[in-house]
Amino acid sequence: MAHDLFVSYSLPDREAAFTLVQRLEARGTSVWIAPRDVSPAADWAAEIIDAIASARLMVLVFSRSSNDSGQVRREVERAVHKQVPVLPFRIEDVLPSKSLEYFLSTQHWMDAFPPPLEAHIDRLCDYLATALGGKATHDLPARHPPADATSPAVSVDAAQLRLLEAELARRIGPVAAHLVRRATQAGGDLDALARRLATEIDGEPERRAFLEACWRIGKGP
Repeated sequence: MAHDLFVSYSLPDREAAFTLVQRLEARGTSVWIAPRDVSPAADWAAEIIDAIASARLMVLVFSRSSNDSGQVRREVERAVHKQVPVLPFRIEDVLPSKSLEYFLSTQHWMDAFPPPLEAHIDRLCDYLATALGGKATHDLPARHPPADATSPAVSVDAAQLRLLEAELARRIGPVAAHLVRRATQAGGDLDALARRLATEIDGEPERRAFLEACWRIGKGP
């Protein structure tokens, strides 16, 4: 289901993040935030990836804590890869670490200090009302339509799939498991699956290295 915003934050900033969400939703903006919007018994990584892909914009609650968070970095990376704009809402006077700087260096920043935080949240809400143009989320097309239940099965054995997932995880992290499961729904052989997954990797050298590794997997020992 499409929504206006995905809010990314680290656990120590939970109060600030949920205060922001409350103000946004009071103004009619649809927001996805974990863990509130993760379905019971759902695959956590799968839910987050799909929520990012379905958002019009990501708001990053940025602080020292989120700066050091591997989960936040992965969420920002996926947003950039899916061409979802990222708006850092900086609640502390801190610059991004090298691992985040690559993804955020060209982004517009909004500072939320000095206190009180609420005044800065209201300013952000005003900005987003203009940026989103007041267009309802349900009018937007979903970025990833549901997989067809009748999609052909992929002709790759379980051992090859595990090796393929491991190679992808080396390059993009734990979200690889969900992406491999989703890619197999379209069917095809190992080469087709590898090429489909290579589009999830940023950077031509890494994509090429991944495809070469997949070719070796197909050749066997």
